[in-house]
Amino acid sequence: MTVTAFELGLNSFGEVATDGGRPMSDAETVRLLIEEAQLAEAVGIDVFSVGEHYRAGHNDSATPVLLAAIATATERIRLGTSVTVLSTNDPVRLHHEFSTLDAASNGRAQLVLGRASATESFPLFGYDLADYEELFEEKLDLFMRLQREETVTWSGRFRPPLIEQQLRPRMPPGGIPTWIGVGGSPNSVVRAARYGLPLMLAIIGGRPQRFAGHVELYHRSLEQFGHARQPVAQHSLGLVAESDEEAIETWWRYWQPVVAALAEERGFYKPTRERYLAEVDKGALFVGSPETVARKIATMARDLHLTRFDLKYDVMYLPREARARTIELLGREVAPRVRELLTKEPAHV
Repeated sequence: MTVTAFELGLNSFGEVATDGGRPMSDAETVRLLIEEAQLAEAVGIDVFSVGEHYRAGHNDSATPVLLAAIATATERIRLGTSVTVLSTNDPVRLHHEFSTLDAASNGRAQLVLGRASATESFPLFGYDLADYEELFEEKLDLFMRLQREETVTWSGRFRPPLIEQQLRPRMPPGGIPTWIGVGGSPNSVVRAARYGLPLMLAIIGGRPQRFAGHVELYHRSLEQFGHARQPVAQHSLGLVAESDEEAIETWWRYWQPVVAALAEERGFYKPTRERYLAEVDKGALFVGSPETVARKIATMARDLHLTRFDLKYDVMYLPREARARTIELLGREVAPRVRELLTKEPAHV
């Protein structure tokens, strides 16, 4: 892998920030995201991505609208989704939204498609969770055909058929960069390979190296399906500050209540200080000084054969100053240091 090939990105779920201890309104948080994307571009971040959620405290439910606003406020940074819940989207509408975004942004649009770990969109849009797997498979097939073919005739279970449809505006030839997000399912890894699509590993807990087998499976499957080697990326959470101590204390203060609430909702372990520090040390939390975070990212790049790393930098009620500092340090200090480390000991991709 060449040094210039490794990319650093930022992910947001539109989570409400605080300003001087005051929770910002939803509207203020939306505007803050646009400012943060501008800052990310200014400090040299490669990609700015926004998720898709439908729960209190998250303001990323209209992702294409947010990205279009960011497109008008920036010039170079690529604009993507940290997850698009394809299962509850209409592929035709999604094509229109992102072909328009790509045109308006002069070719900067991309997506990460996922089946959904948070399932609020299923009842909201009238879908049955029992169809979870079939919805994604069918809609992925249609969406990729719409991207790759000029005229599409298609039929399926979950939407009306298409007869010789041509959508406008057109995608560029072959479509826009479209990744498959994977949270651990080997079937999803093989699906990404079957379509010849890049792989985004969503690693939010535990040792990231446990996904090495998924990467090996992906590369073997690409070869078996007759596709060229494709990029592999990692999405994880974290915060960068001037010192390890500052970063660890700040992230614990705001991350702990969020994970405690999720633990109550989903039935997994509640966060303890001991487990938190283990995640920071060897797990999937990228929390620390620029040098600490850079070394951890470089290690993951080597161990998982990554070409890109995305940091989810927002968590509920994190002060806007801490969010901005993470963006600044990631672009100005972490990114060049990661590339320097990979020059000395490249990852093999």
